[in-house]
Amino acid sequence: MVATLVDAVRRTPGVRLLDHSSDPAHNRSVLTMAGDAPALKAAVLALFGAALPAIDLRTHSGEHPRIGAVDVVPFVPIEGATMADCVALARETAQAVAQRFQVPIYLYEDAATDPARRNLEDIRRGEFEGLAGKMATAGWTPDFGPGAPHPSAGASAIGARMPLIAYNINLATDRLDVAKQIAAAVRSSSGGFRYVKAMGVRLEHRGIVQVSMNLTNYEKTPILRVFEAVKTEAARRGVNVLESEIVGLVPAAALIGTAQHVLQLTSFTPEQILENRLRETSI
Repeated sequence: MVATLVDAVRRTPGVRLLDHSSDPAHNRSVLTMAGDAPALKAAVLALFGAALPAIDLRTHSGEHPRIGAVDVVPFVPIEGATMADCVALARETAQAVAQRFQVPIYLYEDAATDPARRNLEDIRRGEFEGLAGKMATAGWTPDFGPGAPHPSAGASAIGARMPLIAYNINLATDRLDVAKQIAAAVRSSSGGFRYVKAMGVRLEHRGIVQVSMNLTNYEKTPILRVFEAVKTEAARRGVNVLESEIVGLVPAAALIGTAQHVLQLTSFTPEQILENRLRETSI
């Protein structure tokens, strides 16, 4: 089924599928694509067209919160695009998805029209199972589409934001309470790092638990700082860190900053990276 979704994106002219990954515990797939505005809009429509017949949230379960078969579509400015471009594209695509597929759409982050719905976690709260009741309450009329969930596909969040890093740290224990305690210690909403969202997750297929995170500003909260904090919190509870992983793609600057800190490099600049210099001299 995932292969069908990937193929729908790959067959869209003008779009490059940069990466795709799936996880059995989260029961979730992440696709990363690049292109100009018309091509990306067409790819998102193709993705919805492939996903809706294949995914029924009434029989779906997984560790990761979700409200829709296509849960979230973020547009991120990279080279040659501005945040304003991404906001316009998010709103245009959201309207087209809602009209074609009759799926309610909420705009989030920089594309949000309501400050109360800017944060994705607020939109996801209650998940698919609580979506019908949530949409019937004041303040939760979608930005586009019907006022009730799609029967099998729920709703979707489409928005514009800066790059984030999906970063997970696996612990050498099966104690979910430990993972949840550590997640609470490092996430912003409970007094941790300002730019960290975190939750504790059980990886049933491996018999371990995970601190699953989104790092929303790697410059102000670097990866290494989060890793060290999780390692310290785990040690306080008599648990070792087993490994960590990055899901999908990551900006080079995030890893360069980590290397600078670990190696205590002085006067280091991105121009010293061979690939960066080659790219500059080839223009």
